[in-house]
Amino acid sequence: MNSFLLDALARIVGRQWIRHRPAELATYAMDGLPTRESVPGIVVMPGNPHEVREVVRLLHLIQVPFVARGAGTGLSGGALAEGDAVLITLTRLNRILRVDPVQRRAVVQPGVVNARLSEAVAPFGLQYVPDPSSQAACTVGGNVAENAGGPHCLKYGVTTNHIASLEVVLPDGSITRLGSDQGEPWGPDLVGLFVGSEGMFGIATEITVRLEQIPESVRTMLADFTTVRAASEAVSSIIAAGIVPAALEMMDRACVAAVEASVYAAGYPTDAAAVLLVELDGQIDAVAAEAQTVQDILREHGAREVRSAASPGDRARLWQGRKKAFGAMGRIAPDLAVQDAVVPRSALPQIMDQIEEIRRQYDLTISNVFHAGDGNLHPNISFDRRNPIVAARVQAACREIMAVCVAAGGSITGEHGVGSDKLDYMPWIFNAETLGAMRAVRRVFDPAERANPGKVVPVHACREWHAVKSARK
Repeated sequence: MNSFLLDALARIVGRQWIRHRPAELATYAMDGLPTRESVPGIVVMPGNPHEVREVVRLLHLIQVPFVARGAGTGLSGGALAEGDAVLITLTRLNRILRVDPVQRRAVVQPGVVNARLSEAVAPFGLQYVPDPSSQAACTVGGNVAENAGGPHCLKYGVTTNHIASLEVVLPDGSITRLGSDQGEPWGPDLVGLFVGSEGMFGIATEITVRLEQIPESVRTMLADFTTVRAASEAVSSIIAAGIVPAALEMMDRACVAAVEASVYAAGYPTDAAAVLLVELDGQIDAVAAEAQTVQDILREHGAREVRSAASPGDRARLWQGRKKAFGAMGRIAPDLAVQDAVVPRSALPQIMDQIEEIRRQYDLTISNVFHAGDGNLHPNISFDRRNPIVAARVQAACREIMAVCVAAGGSITGEHGVGSDKLDYMPWIFNAETLGAMRAVRRVFDPAERANPGKVVPVHACREWHAVKSARK
């Protein structure tokens, strides 16, 4: 990265919003995943959509790759840039531009923190539903890039279900609008295509989100079990009964122990093999009826106790333990590798047994907290990455966990994205032709593949790479 580029970027955003010294760049060497590290060449912090456009246009003219980054809470190494790339940090674009309580829409910039959006619309009796565990820090723009989920995605869907339209700066610096305030008016669902594209198609500078009414009634229950299998079977039975809870979360004994030993203690029973957090919402009578059915199912499957939150404070405390679980694990070791895979609900008991075998095989500390209702697993490995031997065991264990999930009919990610962490796993579930089609779609938006290069689609596994290799023989 040369002085010409530094000066050109400074003229756009101001010298104070450029980072290029080694100590400054080290801050951006990782996202929320400690097993991937990469130092960018320059970090630039635009303050408005016009500056984003001018920065991207400059980089297009001189053919420099770039990576967009929000709060850096991602867990797949997706917001990392190499030394030949510019990292565009969007946290200064943090304005809620307008709220329309009648149409239930809000227009926000990408740097708006997820939790702040719901706080802003709560006086209108509305909420923004996607609620990742990092919602107190993660940004809506990052949620759009990763198609983030959260505990309440079981009933309400993930980010893509709550985005109406986007204003996007394409990799050549041009601006386009995808969708409309009413939803996609015609043709292909370009909003759905962009959400979850992990920064490869451009940068969203204005996001129109759908808002939902705050439910009339909410019932939050905690059930504890003596075996993970019994808790897993209870999950399947609740869904089979035709009930779709707003959230259905599970934590194993190791996770509960970490939470209860921390400042986030929620009163979970530490002698339980697993606990289920079940939340129902809707009209008062419907929630009351469903709550009774759910309690009966939980007890039929061996729940030792089923506890209902008696007040909003009790409910907040129960959720605090779940949502701060990853933070609580910071007491165990300095680093935490949070994995993300999806399996059929019926496979949960088998997969949990296999994860335990992997834990013993590699002599690691693994705790599990996950969205049980849709089979989205989060095995968490606590370790110290300064020990290269342990770090290598963590990488091997992560690979084996992914392999058993795929073998059970699952997928390699539910909400954390592919990024750089899971690049090598993509050929496990997609053939060369499908990966080639993905790359072709990417080139529609970014012909030179300069936006977040080296992520998501493994070029070496695409049909084009195989064709070139065959032609050279």
